[in-house]
Amino acid sequence: MNTAGVDIGIKTTKVVLLNCDKIIARSCVLTGWKPQQAGESALTAALADARMARDDVTQIVATGAGRQAFSLAQRNVTEVTADARALALLHPQVRTVIDVGAEEARALKCTAGRMLDFAVNEKCAAGAGVFIETMARTLEVSLDEMGALSLQAVGAATLNSQCTVFAESEVVSLIHTQTPKAEIVRAVHDAIAGRVASLARRVGAEPEIALVGGIAHNIGFIDAVKRELAVDIIVPRDPEFIGALGAALIARES
Repeated sequence: MNTAGVDIGIKTTKVVLLNCDKIIARSCVLTGWKPQQAGESALTAALADARMARDDVTQIVATGAGRQAFSLAQRNVTEVTADARALALLHPQVRTVIDVGAEEARALKCTAGRMLDFAVNEKCAAGAGVFIETMARTLEVSLDEMGALSLQAVGAATLNSQCTVFAESEVVSLIHTQTPKAEIVRAVHDAIAGRVASLARRVGAEPEIALVGGIAHNIGFIDAVKRELAVDIIVPRDPEFIGALGAALIARES
C-alpha cells in the first residue's frame, strides 16, 4: 500500500510517500500564500521522484497549519498527533517531543505513538524559528552560520525581552557596546531554548526527549536546549519531515 503524508507549514510544505513503513520519496517546497497549491506541488514532486501516478497512492493524510485547506487529503490530523506517530516508529523510547516551526513551537508528551498532553506557544515569533532568522539578519550573519557561531562563544550575553521587536533592539544595543558576535548569537539561542523548554516542562517532560522541525539542524539551538533541560536530546534523521512522515503512517493505518 502506498500512502502520502502532507505537512503544510507556515513557511514550507513537506511530503513523504510510504510503501508500508518504507519511505520511497519526499519533497519540500515553499508554502507561499496558497496552501492547496503548495501541497499539490510538493505531492507532484514526490510522485515524480518515485515514478508514480497520483492514483497509485491509496490514502493521503494532511497535517500542519494549512491541513484543512488541502482538499486532496481524505483526512487531516494535528501536528502533535503526527509527531507522536512518527517518533513511535523512529525512536520508540521517546516520551517528550519538542517541535519548533517557523512561527510556532509546541511540546508533547507521548507513549506508543499516542499523544498524551501538549502545549503550544502563544503565537509569538520569539518562541519559534523566525526569531532566529530575524536576529541573523540583524547581526548580518547567514542562518547556516548561526549554530556554529553560537558554539564559539566564551561567555554569554542576555536577552530579557519576550517580544521579537524589543529583543531585536536589545541585540542592536549589544552590537553597539561591542559585545562579541558569538556571545550575542548564543544569547539568541538561549532565549528561544528557554521558551521552548518551558513548554516541555508544562507537559511534564521526561526522557527521552526528541527535537524535530527544521530548527533541529541548528547545532547551536540543540546545545542550548540540552543546557536548559540538562538532558541529552535526540534529533531524528531529517527532522523537518517528521510531521509528514507521521501523517503518512496514519494514512497507512487508515
